[in-house]
Amino acid sequence: MKIQRLMLAVLAVCGTSAALAQSSVTVYGRVNTTIENQKAGNEKVTGMFSNSSYVGFRGVEDLGGGLKAGFQLETQFNSDDGSGAGGAGMNFVRQSEVNLSGGFGMIRMGSFDASSYSTTADYISMHNHDTGSSADQLYADIMPRGNKLAYRTPTFGGVTGEIQYGFGEKVSGEVALPGYGEDAITGARAKDAIDASLTYANGPLGLGLGYTRTKLDQLTLNAGSLKQQQLGLRASYAIGDLTLGAYYQYYKANETALGLDDSAKRHAYRLSAMYTLGASEFHANVGRAGKMKFNGDSLAGTAATQWTLGYNYNLSKRTKVYGYFTKVSNGDNIGYKTGVDGDNFRSIAVGVRHLF
Repeated sequence: MKIQRLMLAVLAVCGTSAALAQSSVTVYGRVNTTIENQKAGNEKVTGMFSNSSYVGFRGVEDLGGGLKAGFQLETQFNSDDGSGAGGAGMNFVRQSEVNLSGGFGMIRMGSFDASSYSTTADYISMHNHDTGSSADQLYADIMPRGNKLAYRTPTFGGVTGEIQYGFGEKVSGEVALPGYGEDAITGARAKDAIDASLTYANGPLGLGLGYTRTKLDQLTLNAGSLKQQQLGLRASYAIGDLTLGAYYQYYKANETALGLDDSAKRHAYRLSAMYTLGASEFHANVGRAGKMKFNGDSLAGTAATQWTLGYNYNLSKRTKVYGYFTKVSNGDNIGYKTGVDGDNFRSIAVGVRHLF
């Protein structure tokens, strides 16, 4: 009788282990905190800042036959004081998706980054992963994050493609053209947003192509619409300990309201470099947004430059200490980062980043 009970217990444990082997949940995240001396226009501040710190949960279940179900949730928080990001408390706005994957690729539903951004601007933001005060201020990321359906292809010869569709939704807050703060358009509803990308990775060479098209309707102030498009190209290459990266972006907008049809266009680019020497990394990048063209005419004072010099020291694969100097120089009629025309921004920062 004792032997039978022992065998039943062993079978129960084995059955539980087999079930657990079919599904798993991983907790991961980033705590990234800096002490900075910042200056925006004539305002100076020295303080502690969070650089997109977050906690994530990733799970996958093996459904058999090569089919898997998965989810990914990320909640951002302020690592300097422990509060929820943006004063909104802990939520999963940063990422919230459920997916199905197999030999056909992956189907995703929820809220996540635009694939066009991930394969271009984000890909070459090497020194602090495009976070904090040194984040890229010149790239126009116009794809809504939420209410998206996406399909990602399998990788063929180093090439992966993704297409995302954004369902219509009320846009919270306000919308504006790049460099003009957030005070131009309110009460907009996004309709039929499309984002597509191609990513090539093979050895030292990486290439990226991204396209986005969005439409905002029912603007509160003038009952018009705003159509936006962007096209981005990216290349990166590693030569021994030196990694080089660059992207180019073309942005176009058309606003129709009160019987008028206005257009705006802009070109932007960024160059980046990282040199690794043992545990040390030396970083440099510079970006340039050209003048805005309104209805075919260049608008004076709307160009801007951003550059950053940084140093990282890797204490381990997951932890680094770092420092950087970053500056955004705006023309008289544009306000990237500051939101105020003509005001520049700069920051001197030291920080610690830990991944888990």
